[in-house]
Amino acid sequence: MKNPMIIASAIAAAASLLALAAVPAQAAENEKCYGIAKAGKNDCQTATHSCAGTSTTDAQPDAWIYVPVGTCEKIVGGSLKPAA
Repeated sequence: MKNPMIIASAIAAAASLLALAAVPAQAAENEKCYGIAKAGKNDCQTATHSCAGTSTTDAQPDAWIYVPVGTCEKIVGGSLKPAA
């Protein structure tokens, strides 16, 4: 009989690898779109805030959200680069 702790560790390691493999696929299908997020709805940190969901104003120029590739430039106010 195999050690249950070893089996649990192997399952956890396999799950971690599968989760890491999914990240590049998301990045390939989506792009960061700056300047369109509603206040508190940004996907990640900005120059002035440390975490997702912390932007304080609508359309904050350095706040971004993921959108499908090719969509950002079709949105009024959307930019693929943060405002300088």
